[in-house]
Order: sequence, then C-alpha cells, then structure tokens
Amino acid sequence: MTQNTPIPSDLLRWVADHLTGVETVTDVSWPRGTSRVWRVSAGADEAFVKLSPSAKDYECEVAGYAYAARALTPREVPRLLAAHPGLQAIMTSSLPGRVVRGLPLEKDEERRVHELAGRLLRRWHDHSDPASEQDRAAIRASMRDKADEAAACLESTAGHLNDEQRALVRSVHQELAELTEHLPAVYQHGDYSTRNWLWDREHGHGLIDFAMAGHGIAIEEFVWLCGAVWAVRPDLKAAYFAGYGRELSDSEERALILLTTRLGVSYLHSGLTKQEPVLEERGHLILTRMTHAYQ
Repeated sequence: MTQNTPIPSDLLRWVADHLTGVETVTDVSWPRGTSRVWRVSAGADEAFVKLSPSAKDYECEVAGYAYAARALTPREVPRLLAAHPGLQAIMTSSLPGRVVRGLPLEKDEERRVHELAGRLLRRWHDHSDPASEQDRAAIRASMRDKADEAAACLESTAGHLNDEQRALVRSVHQELAELTEHLPAVYQHGDYSTRNWLWDREHGHGLIDFAMAGHGIAIEEFVWLCGAVWAVRPDLKAAYFAGYGRELSDSEERALILLTTRLGVSYLHSGLTKQEPVLEERGHLILTRMTHAYQ
C-alpha cells in the first residue's frame, strides 16, 4: 500500500502546529497517483494527514467529515482535527481496526462484516436531508453523462465484447437516465467499498475517506460491491441488505446492473486506450459477471 513518499516540509510544519512532538511519519497512501496520506505519531497520539488532489475533493471531504460527525458515532468514523484550505490538507483522528479489503476472514465473520456495513450505511443514508432541486439536476446530469459515456466506450470496445455484452452496454445508454429519474436520492459516502471499511472484533465496523461524499442516488453506493463481490458471493449481498434493512426495488436492481456495466465498459475502454492489461481484465470480468449472473 505504501509509496514511501516523504511528507512535504510545509505540511509537516502545519502538522507540528497541531500535534506536539511528532516522532514518526509513515506514508500509507494507496498505490495510485492521487493518494497522498501519512500516519503521524507523537508519543501515544496518532493522526492521519491527507493532501487532497483538488479543491473540490478538499471541500467534499471537509463537508463529509462534518456529516459523518452528525450521522455516526466516534467509534465508527474518524474526527476532523484540523483543516488547511491553502494546503488542501486535513488531519484526522485514527480508528481501531484493519482495512477490510484483502483481510482474511472466515465466511461467517465476513458475512457479519457485510451485514454491519449495510446497517452503518443505512444510518448514514437515513440522516440525509432531502435532495434539493439543484441536487436532483446534478444527479440527472450525472446519469446522462454515464449513459453517454457507455455509448462512447462501446464504439471502441465493441469488437472485444460478445453479443450479450454489447446489448447490455447499449441498454445503459437507452435506459439509465430515465430509469434513475425517480430513484431514492441520499447524501452518499461516495466510495463505499471494502478499502474504506475498517474491521475490529472488539470495536466493530469503521468507515474512512469522505472525499467523494455528496448527493446522489442510493444505489450508486453498491456499484463496486455489485461488480467485485456480490456476483460471486450472493451470501454477502444477502447479509448486506439484511443489515441495510430493505431490499432493492426492481427498478433499483436494474439500474444497479446498468451502472455496474457502465463501470465495466469504462475500465475496458481505459485499458485498451492506455494499454493497461489490468484494467482490460477488470472490465472483461465485470461485464462477464453482469451478463451471466444478473441476466
């Protein structure tokens, strides 16, 4: 996970103003270019420091932490300790637990983790204010953009897809915008995947990373899980929605398939364009799963 990138000197000076006696700084960024996160220790105290890649990400994350403090308990989400708009930096408290993605769990415990994840997200969603007209307009525009993106990606990927896959991608363009028009809108976490879940057997389930928080349709929270997990582990989907407290409507199920298909064809297009086999493989896998498991 770590990139071993040293913390910038101006950022370290800012950290020292808020955390006395800094002793160790460890790069804990995800292996991607926009992730810049450090764990900072000062005696028994520990905090995480993050540089946002853009002003928009910074603003979303600060707002997300404020929302998290209202919606969930201090044991479930970290607290924002300091923020610097000029540096686009935030400093947050730590939480007990380990990141769930890649964590070896027995099946019963894994189902429990997914049930609690669904339960936590439902409380997060239930705390939402109603979407404003401006929020709804932004959601409509986002769904139209995703539908158009699927159509554009199909032009470059059609020769790499079978008939069922091509038909499903066309359905994204034809159905998505209208299908999602009246689906439930919430204040989303925005990246509710296992890399942002923490699990501790004593303290339970935790949640991190609010850079993508904002209003959207509820089912967008499930897209990564749909493509990466639920297609091969329906028991985890059942546990998740047992925790979430309601099943998806037929329209939501269909929209979820289409949104996940859009993600798959986007991965495939990017992989072919950038000549990145990992993205190609990921795209093929998601599209195969959507046609076989959900059709």
